[in-house]
Amino acid sequence: MAATLAGIRRGIAICVAAVLVAWPLAGEWTRTAHAAAGSAAPAAQQDGIRVMLDGKPLSFTPAPIREKGVTLVPMRPIFTAFGAKVTWVSETRTVFAVKGILSVSLQADARQAVVNGEKVALDVPARLIDNTMMVPLRFVASAFGAKVRWEAGTQTVFIETAESLEREREAAEAGGRLTPAQIVELNDDRVVMITTDTGQGSGVIVGSRWVLTNWHVIDGSDSGHVILNDGTSVGIQGVAAADEDADLAVVQTTRPLGIAPVVFADPDSVRKGDRIVAISSPLGYRNTVSEGLISNFIESGGITYYQINAPIDRGSSGGAVFNEYGELVGITTAVIRDTLASLNFAVPAYYAEPLLGELAANPPAASSVRFPGRKLPDSLAGASNEEIRELLEAKFGGVQTTKGLATFTDWTVTRDGEGWLVMTAVINPSFYMLYAEDASGELRWWAINLATEMRRMLPDVNLELIVYYSRTFNAKPRGFAPDDVTYLGDGEWRVQYEVLHLQYMDKIHLSDIL
Repeated sequence: MAATLAGIRRGIAICVAAVLVAWPLAGEWTRTAHAAAGSAAPAAQQDGIRVMLDGKPLSFTPAPIREKGVTLVPMRPIFTAFGAKVTWVSETRTVFAVKGILSVSLQADARQAVVNGEKVALDVPARLIDNTMMVPLRFVASAFGAKVRWEAGTQTVFIETAESLEREREAAEAGGRLTPAQIVELNDDRVVMITTDTGQGSGVIVGSRWVLTNWHVIDGSDSGHVILNDGTSVGIQGVAAADEDADLAVVQTTRPLGIAPVVFADPDSVRKGDRIVAISSPLGYRNTVSEGLISNFIESGGITYYQINAPIDRGSSGGAVFNEYGELVGITTAVIRDTLASLNFAVPAYYAEPLLGELAANPPAASSVRFPGRKLPDSLAGASNEEIRELLEAKFGGVQTTKGLATFTDWTVTRDGEGWLVMTAVINPSFYMLYAEDASGELRWWAINLATEMRRMLPDVNLELIVYYSRTFNAKPRGFAPDDVTYLGDGEWRVQYEVLHLQYMDKIHLSDIL
């Protein structure tokens, strides 16, 4: 976790699930490869051209081709996608499409089409390829009043239908503000669930292969996937850019997602009291929607956070916060639990803009896009007790819980006569007295994780972990067992007793003391 987040995260539970056990993943997505175009086409079949209609992918067989900068697609699925009725006249090799009062006809190899009786010149004519009528996509879309954009880098055609444009126009006439349902319709497919070998979070599509999330969602992981809104699973190649101080990372997927990225809000337009809609995957419930306000602005460690009251939970980390115009305002990152005030937090999206600007200007080499991986050694074979003690102090000296940060000090590491590695530590006494009962599950998870990692690094060694409560007083405390109280001299007495005891032999045994 970024050091600069320490202040705000005291008492804040990071919104990323510690383990993923209840939400099985969808199968790995595979794209069917199509055969090359027939001999009638002078342009070669181009595998990988994608067509997105109002944010949804269209499927074509045979696949689209490019000729002289024009994309050609099979006639029937494209006309059907626009809601037109299609008729094919084989004798004249002509396709007729009708939608309401609009009629369009194209003849194979003709340099002109006909729209409502008027001739329209074509840059590239329709072609018959292996008995399939391939029609110029931009012409067809324009004839039906759609807006078309070609993205060369990803070989993707983005189409916005007349109906979608009309909805946007109506929203603009109403002041530009969208209802929550309209915001979801615009952005739901742009928010993903992220699963890694260490946990589960959320993410926001910000480029053809780039997904913005929290650094802590991906930190420490060796592999992962993004799960699209339709359940499609796409592998993550690694981290393309990161700002650990702002708790942000841009992960790169193994293939283009074919979904238009979110639009970023103007940060100067964000105000306390603004209505917002959050979309994320709390507890693995993919693309859950909640509504609220920007409640406040919080400064911590040089980072500004938006305090929001839209409900989020574990697994929401990396999710999207949208304003009333459907623009990305922030990335959900943390919550404070056990309060009626709905104290939730988001990192402003503008912290990600320098990362994306640098990526666009200098795309990373494939070899540099990697997972952060574990911050622990592969093995501790041959390590001294002191070296192991230093590692435990550095890597396991604290754990963030729903009640705040629990710290562990006074680490010792010894090996007994039976070859066991015995590790001891002292829990912060104030945290233990106030919160140990409520945070007991998270403290046990910390202990199990520590033991599991130590066993990974020392696979043939039996382990014992003992955590103590320890405090010094200026009078002899009463009501404790004799072995729990020690006189230190100079009128000082120490109370020390076990609060957690774990043993790892062939399996883990954890005493229920907390």
